[in-house]
Amino acid sequence: MDWFNRPGVATAPEMAPLRVSELSAIIEGLLDNPLLQDILVRGEVTNYTHHTRGHRYFSLSEKGGGNTAAVIKCVMWRSDAERLSFIPSEGMEVIVTGTVRAYAPHGSYQLQVKGMRKAGLGEKFLLVEQWKRQLAAEGCFSLERKRCLPAFPARVGVVTSETGAVIHDIRTVVGRRYPLEIIISPTAVQGEQAHREIACAISRLAGRVDVVIVARGGGSFEDLFPFNHPDVVRAIVACPVPVVSAIGHEVDVTLSDLAADLRAATPSAAAELAVPDRLVLTARLQELKGRLNAALQDRISWVWDEISDLRDRLRPQRFCRKLEERRQNTADLSDRLERAFSNRIGRERLLLAEMKTALDSRNPLAVLARGYCVAEKGGNVVKSAGTLTKGDCVNIRFYDGSSQVIVEDVDHERNL
Repeated sequence: MDWFNRPGVATAPEMAPLRVSELSAIIEGLLDNPLLQDILVRGEVTNYTHHTRGHRYFSLSEKGGGNTAAVIKCVMWRSDAERLSFIPSEGMEVIVTGTVRAYAPHGSYQLQVKGMRKAGLGEKFLLVEQWKRQLAAEGCFSLERKRCLPAFPARVGVVTSETGAVIHDIRTVVGRRYPLEIIISPTAVQGEQAHREIACAISRLAGRVDVVIVARGGGSFEDLFPFNHPDVVRAIVACPVPVVSAIGHEVDVTLSDLAADLRAATPSAAAELAVPDRLVLTARLQELKGRLNAALQDRISWVWDEISDLRDRLRPQRFCRKLEERRQNTADLSDRLERAFSNRIGRERLLLAEMKTALDSRNPLAVLARGYCVAEKGGNVVKSAGTLTKGDCVNIRFYDGSSQVIVEDVDHERNL
């Protein structure tokens, strides 16, 4: 409603005065301008109050020249504040999203904040992503270059702040599990130049320790930002010994975590990974000792049985008994050989007799021995009387000699 042109209101200097509520309504109407809806505002947090009901009250200020500063009051209701991923603090520079509203009871305006983020984090997130791609191309995150931790380190190096609780936690765990020498390489863990100090602290431990722990307690993305810097990542990669990272909480992952040979959720967990547990080692040694004793006892028992057997074998009575057994076996073998040879000779003689009988049955002299003779003429056997003529000289072969006769007459008898 146009309050300046309302009915009954004069436009002359004698115009009736506005009521306070009417003025507040006019201001609220003016603040409904789209230019003041869902806007982004950047400034420093001041006068921050966290109400018991969950609402957040604060002011955003922007320092100008001299001591002057522009300030706007802000409120963030609990439903929106519960979505915050960090706790605002005095002097923190933030970027908020909200709408300008009039607050009639105080006769003031304020910015109703719907969302809030730390100023500059967007640029830093982009920078970290750029560094991640660059370092990945260099092979800093390659799994092939990851090294195994030494089983029994002699010295452990720790890169962290010398005033934090991290050193105490690591010393406590190492002292309980596997007491050894701890070399502290102190450094700043946050700040503009922290990345340079961290890289130098890692380099200082080269050749002095067997494993390095790079540790820092929890913090915001901005607090952990130095551990994303390429200088720190390259220092970890160049370290000649394995590096264990324990930076922030388990949900916080920095580029140093990706480059380290092993990542731990907390500094205490890093110490547990870096050194063995002497209780476990003692139990393992006891187990090995038991197995060694059992194997040794088995070996001794076996050797004792062998010695006993040899002793029994070398006793005279046993030896004589064995000798008698061998003699008996020899005699048995001799009898068996004699019987075998006798049987074989008998079989051979029988075979020879059979062969002699067969040969004798086919011997022509045997026929002559029965009274027959063979007539030969000119060295050839006379098989027919027709081959003889009167006056032929014929040799007559008998069983026991031969005689020559002269054919005086030949009677050629016809074969019928």
